[in-house]
Amino acid sequence: MSEGRLVLLNPGPVNVHEKVRAAIAAPDLCHREPEAADLMAAVSTKVTEVCGAGGDHRSVLLTGSGTAALEATIASVVPPNGRLLVLDNGHYGERLHRIAAAHGLPSQRLEFGWATPIDLEMVAAALLADPSITHVGLVHHETSTGMLNPLRAVGDLVAGHGRTLIVDAISSLGSEQLDMAADHIGWCIGTANKCLEGLPGISFVCAPRAGFASLADLPTRGLYLDLHTHYRAQVQAQTFAFTPALGVLHAFDVALDLMLAEGVASRGRRYAELAQLIRDGLTQRGVQLLLPPEHRANSLTNAHLANGMTYQELHDGLRRRGYVIYATQDRAAGVFRLANMGQLTEADIAGLFVAFDEVTTERR
Repeated sequence: MSEGRLVLLNPGPVNVHEKVRAAIAAPDLCHREPEAADLMAAVSTKVTEVCGAGGDHRSVLLTGSGTAALEATIASVVPPNGRLLVLDNGHYGERLHRIAAAHGLPSQRLEFGWATPIDLEMVAAALLADPSITHVGLVHHETSTGMLNPLRAVGDLVAGHGRTLIVDAISSLGSEQLDMAADHIGWCIGTANKCLEGLPGISFVCAPRAGFASLADLPTRGLYLDLHTHYRAQVQAQTFAFTPALGVLHAFDVALDLMLAEGVASRGRRYAELAQLIRDGLTQRGVQLLLPPEHRANSLTNAHLANGMTYQELHDGLRRRGYVIYATQDRAAGVFRLANMGQLTEADIAGLFVAFDEVTTERR
């Protein structure tokens, strides 16, 4: 580990490439100048490519966390006579429901239980029972548990029932397989600072151009987070609706170049190899993992605390040695998270377990 460097094992923000970090120091620029419009167009095009989308799709950028893009999408795309079906098997599925409730949107929460796989038969039954459902919300990688939900199967099912799929791909895009057309995704939401290895502050929504255009006929439920406002400005007028975080956008542009050069499949393999090192190291130390192998994403491992150690004791001991781990939400008490997103190496993982053993020994 480099002197003074923290190894971030939390699921975003992540350790970024030096080129990404340097890019945030780009020269000062007015967001109404042509250079800013060129940067916006370049980033949008690259995001669309990472989403596996074609020329009939567009991506709209927002200055804000991934939750900002989620809220913009849900509040903007569900029509007054529509209804959102939320597939909830973790904290972030629950968040989709909370966003809908905050805007007074009709919604149904199909709750499976944390760390419980989505039951496709239950989804099909819900769609058959309620023809007013127009949209289905799915979290691809549910980081509260580390579960990778079955995007392709859900997409096929939703499309087969003539509904539109909204996908929270915030923690999966850039690492897990995702294809807008093949997965029947109507609206794909992502962020810069997880598997795309950018810095926090930029999120985005990718959708068919026709989908964005159709928002013109729907009521506006907000100002800053009105998706059609951003679409009109960015795609039609080729400018920003509001002042963006240009420095972060410069850094994201560089991160996307690195992403496209590596390729989603290659990055996924790199992450999977690091995840396996983490899982092997934990298992060798008698630490029980939360999920069986078939449900795990390749960028995050959730594990049970062992030997009577509290999360705070483990976190603080590792933090003193330069490693940052992550807690879970209250409903997953007794579990901690180790993410392997970002610019991590095998040496980082080896160093983590040296530190882990020291903390464990200290407590005895």
